Order: sequence, then structure tokens, then C-alpha cells
Amino acid sequence: MRQLAVIILAAALPGAGMAQDALIRLEAKRAPDVAAATAEGWAERFDDVVTLPLQGGWTGIALGPMEREAALARLADLKAKGVVPGDAFVTEAAPGTELTRLGDAPDAEGADAEPAMTPAPEEPAPQGSYLQLESFQDRAEADEALARNRKEFPGAGLWELPNGWFTVALGPLADDVARDWLPVLKSGKLIPRDALVAQAADLGQALDQGEAPQLGATGDAEPMPPLDQVQRSLRWAGHYDGQIDGRDGPKTQAAIQAEILSARASTDPGTAMRLLSERRAEWREAMGLKQLDDEATGLSVMAPMGALSFDRAERALSIYGPKDGSGAAMILFSQPGGQQELLDLAGLVTALGWVPQPERDVRRGHVTLRGQNDDHIGAAEGWVRDGRAEGFVLIWPTADQQDQARILAEMSDSLTRKAPGQNEDMPPAALPGEPATAPEATEPETTAPDGATSETTAP
Repeated sequence: MRQLAVIILAAALPGAGMAQDALIRLEAKRAPDVAAATAEGWAERFDDVVTLPLQGGWTGIALGPMEREAALARLADLKAKGVVPGDAFVTEAAPGTELTRLGDAPDAEGADAEPAMTPAPEEPAPQGSYLQLESFQDRAEADEALARNRKEFPGAGLWELPNGWFTVALGPLADDVARDWLPVLKSGKLIPRDALVAQAADLGQALDQGEAPQLGATGDAEPMPPLDQVQRSLRWAGHYDGQIDGRDGPKTQAAIQAEILSARASTDPGTAMRLLSERRAEWREAMGLKQLDDEATGLSVMAPMGALSFDRAERALSIYGPKDGSGAAMILFSQPGGQQELLDLAGLVTALGWVPQPERDVRRGHVTLRGQNDDHIGAAEGWVRDGRAEGFVLIWPTADQQDQARILAEMSDSLTRKAPGQNEDMPPAALPGEPATAPEATEPETTAPDGATSETTAP
């Protein structure tokens, strides 16, 4: 007569607690009566059959425990003889796992009777849905996959499935969140194409449960904001480098998808764009970005006034230096003219070192300059509009490249003319040499008509 006797792996099995903690896993069954009957069948062939609880209410059936080397050799021999399943494998029970050995019950009245052991409390079975990413029969391959997936999802976990395989999964998640994000993450190639939604009870035993990923619930779909506003927000986030034209093209769609995948706040495009706009507004507030109406040039622009302080106005220029040691500076420029005057202003910006070693993009009616050194990033953008050459220069600390790019986009979007410039009738004057960190620059000496020499600054 065979019956079940509950014992604890580390306390009651001979040799347990030393090196004899390996098991040969044969099968796993979910229904308790089926597991008991199956284990009884195996016990008719082997005298060291044990059962053990697995996550999700499953019951594992195994041989052991024994030293790992012995388990590996024995498993190879049993598979060669065809007496165990082909997917049987060697594993180790988690610390504190209870084993139930199938065999003759000890004589309760005998001197060698084992004391009854109180079962350790079971951990609550995991709940919710998981995104099951990759599965492997080999534990080493599964560990490599876990490390790889954690580069994108630091909370990814590793599970031992009831069939003995190992799987990498993300969760737990609400069922609707898992269903909504599965196709989105697949389309973004962040998870494999054959990934699927699995219930926690089907994953088996958690070897490294990880943490739930931050994936926002979708909720009701929201209308898409105007596309020109969407494009500006996407450019602020670093996803869009196309024209702000309000047209729904491939670049815009790709940028929306990139924002959804990076923020992971919602799978609904309208909701995701609203949340992006709110983040942009919060950043503006934190950066001290305000609308500046500059009287000297007549230009209006969204500028980081928390980091700038007005210095002075010169002919065609209005100069703002650093505030409270921010290392920032801004120059607004405006004068009557066309393409040649715009190119002259671009040359002046380069000569004064405001944009060091610039990369230039020169088009009809538009010029951009980008460059940096160890201290500052310089950027300039200018346009020919309504018979005027006008634009701005932004100087920003090199250590803050992300904010520099975002401020640059805000200024480019917002620069407009509000009024005539007050400095247009000013006589020529010496131009600034160092608005922030750029060294003073002057033109070389020239010979005056009367033969005397004079040092002139750039016009």
C-alpha cells in the first residue's frame, strides 16, 4: 500500500541541505487527482518518486533528490532506454519547496518514525496576464534571452513552464492592457512576432518574477489634435525632423508610432499626442520658456528667459547674455534685405564664433547653422520674409544637449515679427564680441583712404 507522506526537502530527505538537491522532472499536472494518479504510476517503476507544488496550482512529478552530476547521468541513461519522456530534464527545487515522496508510510510506533512536519505556507499564485516573449528548452539560452530583453524591458522575468521549458515574460498586466499592447510592441519590433498573451496560472514556476512594465491603459479613443501641433510636439520629443505642414504623411505616422513606443502611456494615437503635449507644456514651465517681444528688432519668440538677461541692442541685433551663470545667450537679428543680406548675417555669426565650426544648410530664403565646442552648442536659423533677413542665434551649454535641441525647436516654431524694429535707424556701432562664451572677434586692419590704418569690426 502506497500513500503520500509530506516532508520538507531541506529537513527530512536523506542528504538534503548538502549537494543532493537536483531533481529529474518527469511531468506536471494541473488537476490534483490526475497528478496523484500519475505519480502513483511512476512510483510503480521507481522508488524515489516525489511530487512538488508549482506556481499556478500545478504539481510537478520528479525523481530525486540527488546530486546534480548523478541526476544528469541518470537522466541520460533513462532517456537512452526510453523509459522517461523525451522532454524530461534536470532541475533544482526552489528554496523551501516541499517534496512529497511516494512510498511506504513510516511506522508511527517505531523508534525510527519521522516527526510530522508542518508544511511551509505557499506563496500566493501570480495573477493577471503576461506578455510571453520567448521560450527555450535550455536554461542557459533562456538566461541569455532574459538579459537581452531586459535592455528594453528591465522588469522582464523568467519562468519555468509546466512542460519543463523556460520562458521570458512581462507582467503582470491587466488583461486589456496586455491585449492592447501586444500588437503595438510587435509592430515596433520590441518583442518577437510570435509573442503572445498568457495567463499567470499557465506560466508555471517563477524563477525571476521581475516587475510589471509601465504600459498605460488605453481607455476610450481621443480625437487627434491638429497635425501641425502634433508635428511640433513630435519634433520637441526628438521623433520628427520633417516640415511643419500639418499633413499626414509617412514621416508623421512613423513619429507618432515612435512616441507611443517610447512613452508607453497609451496605444491610442490621440491620447498619446495629448499626453505628449502636456509633457511639453510642463517642460516649458520648468525651463522658464516665455514669449519675448523684443522692441529693438520687433521680433517675438518663445525664449528661455529664465536663463537669459537683456544686454544691449546694436544695429540689426538684440543681444541677451547669460543670467545667473547659466552659460546661455541669444541674439535676435533683423534688417531689410534678401538672400545676400541673410548670407552676410550668417557669415557674421560664424566670424564672431557664436556657432563654432558650423555645419551649414543654405537654401533659398532659409539658412541654418549648427556647431559646438567643449563649452557651448551654437545654432542659428534665419529666413527671408517680407523683404527682411531675420532670425536668431542660440548659445547653450554643451552639457545640456537635449534641452538645447528642444529650445531650438520652440524658437524656430515661434519666431515672428510683431512690430517695426527700433534699432533700424541706429548708426553703425561696434558689434558684440562675446555674448556668452564665444571669444571676441574683429575684422583685420584695413587701410583708410588717407593712408592711416584703422581697425574695423564686422559691419
